[in-house]
Amino acid sequence: MDSLKITTFQAYLFWENCEKNLQNLALRLSAIREKTDLIVLPEMFNTGFSMNTEKLAEEMSGTTMQWMQHQARKYEAVVTGSLIIKENDCFYNRLIWMRPDGSFEHYDKRHLFSLANEDDQFTPGNRKFYIDLHGWKICPAICYDLRFPVWLRNDPENPYDILLLIASWPDKRSLHWRTLIPARAIENQSYVVAVNRVGHDGNEVFHSGGSMCIAPNGSVVYYKPNDEDLYTFTIHKEEIQKTRRIFPFLADGDDFNLSI
Repeated sequence: MDSLKITTFQAYLFWENCEKNLQNLALRLSAIREKTDLIVLPEMFNTGFSMNTEKLAEEMSGTTMQWMQHQARKYEAVVTGSLIIKENDCFYNRLIWMRPDGSFEHYDKRHLFSLANEDDQFTPGNRKFYIDLHGWKICPAICYDLRFPVWLRNDPENPYDILLLIASWPDKRSLHWRTLIPARAIENQSYVVAVNRVGHDGNEVFHSGGSMCIAPNGSVVYYKPNDEDLYTFTIHKEEIQKTRRIFPFLADGDDFNLSI
């Protein structure tokens, strides 16, 4: 497929209230009026970015997974976002890639945010993850992963097309958000689709959104600060091919092996 239609939801999240979040998200998503391929929700979309793992964690067969299955089937689109999962007595900040047929894949956040003690509560992921959607190769990542370009570095032999980032990124570091996302797009010559949340959380941390899509050449496809926003846009393979043809920088990168 030469084009891909993506719907992002820059949502306000109710603190540690899964039932209310899922109800609100379902209501807001009902405003989708056109066929889309992918619906992207923020990090910990069902609870907010909480370290209250014992209270909020779900199993892989839990309520939120069932909700995601229903939404994916309803819109005939992949639905993705992260939630707190308990598995084998460990807690994970886990991105779920839910398909319309109910099958799914997952990515566990690799870089845990030590300033919020996420590394004390969660187990880090130990694998990079790529997924195909209609012929597009996608690299999912979660929030703090954005600060680690080696982890997200594109492979010149088999490059991804989209770096997909979900986040709960605070307003006080929004300059970093607005700087690092275009940098990742330019250095990896890929689209970056980044979805943040809005509003205060239960720790009085304010999130100003700034969800965006940046093209491989660094140009802005979509950018929305401050307000809750449900938005659908289309991206094109031709933009990737053109950028990599004119500026074949990926092939000139340094060779190295990443130890995980």
